Amino acid sequence: MTVKTLEVNARSYRWMSRPVVVVCVDGCEPAYLDAAIAAGVAPTIARMRASGADLLADCVVPSFTNPNNLSIVTGAPPAVHGICGNYFFDRELGQEVMMNDPKYLRAGTVLAAFADAGAKLAVVTAKDKLRKLLGHRMKGICFSSEKADQATIEENGIEGVVELVGMPVPSVYSAELSEFVFAAGVKLMASRRPDLMYLSTTDYVQHKAAPGSPAANAFYAMMDGYLAQLDAMGATIVLTADHGMNDKHNADGSPQVIYLQDVLDGWYGKEVARVILPITDPYVVHHGALGSFATVYAPDEARVPGWIERIRGVPGMELVLSRKEAAERFELPPDRIGDIVVVSERHTVIGTSASRHDLSALEVPLRSHGGVSEQRVPLICNRPVTGIAANRRLRNFDALDIALNHAQ
Repeated sequence: MTVKTLEVNARSYRWMSRPVVVVCVDGCEPAYLDAAIAAGVAPTIARMRASGADLLADCVVPSFTNPNNLSIVTGAPPAVHGICGNYFFDRELGQEVMMNDPKYLRAGTVLAAFADAGAKLAVVTAKDKLRKLLGHRMKGICFSSEKADQATIEENGIEGVVELVGMPVPSVYSAELSEFVFAAGVKLMASRRPDLMYLSTTDYVQHKAAPGSPAANAFYAMMDGYLAQLDAMGATIVLTADHGMNDKHNADGSPQVIYLQDVLDGWYGKEVARVILPITDPYVVHHGALGSFATVYAPDEARVPGWIERIRGVPGMELVLSRKEAAERFELPPDRIGDIVVVSERHTVIGTSASRHDLSALEVPLRSHGGVSEQRVPLICNRPVTGIAANRRLRNFDALDIALNHAQ
């Protein structure tokens, strides 16, 4: 007998009556959609917003890829699922490590729960860093554009991906990496018809191109064409983003950076403090590991109040919070963040030491994310949505709730 509802992480989800596709467009500042629609290159998105649901939501802060993708697929904030950055200081190991190992997950995903209950699942992500987290304990298809040619039945639930999609494996630093995600989604819907599919792109274009620019409009025109095909196949589509994106540079185009490790070293001595940048991942060419959120570790708690007060005086800082304040405000796991959490303002990023950041590959003025200023993201659906309270604060991790409980 078909299960009618599933409960996952204290939320209830109805069984789908038609295929559901949730799309996470990496770095999709709402202005990108506005500009593409105004330019006439995104008719499907325009139709979704006009006749379906056109909402705005708040993403998780830090507004980075891993915490938000995992929030979307668990339907819960990082305090529940445990992934609070791309990178963190593991106090138990005493090491700075990537947070892309499923061992750091503290909650199951909605995707895995539906697969266990008998639904056909498919997950396609641009970068392989997310694949194991998104597909953790999930029966079904799960692969990345980046390593599509390496997909096997045993590891990914599918083989022959490149032949199926009809595109070569793209460069990690390209718009085509995201196009491969959409092309694969369309081919999978046509050939396998999954009950539930999650598509997650990369923000290579958004880091380089502002809303309304030719490159940005070309990207959203490409995406719109694939969404039209999924819509024509009868899928319920919910589109959201992991975070927004803003200019982070001075008038002359140089990055506007607070090198916080240098600042703290100057105040308290060489590396008495440890600054961690959770934006750090293996793919730093387009942002130089510079974002608007950082955590600071102090050698002892007694120093924290004084440090907080002093850091607040640094020009360009928007918020400087204790671990407890940050964990409560941003729903983060307190054991995985520093003693101090710092968030810079809209047009400023935070680095460690100037000598540690190689910005030679930045071909255009820096655009990045991570702060509260990148928290507003689109939440749109190709079908009308009902039963949402007018005063409800919508989050990007409500995407599956919208798709399964309110758009059917």
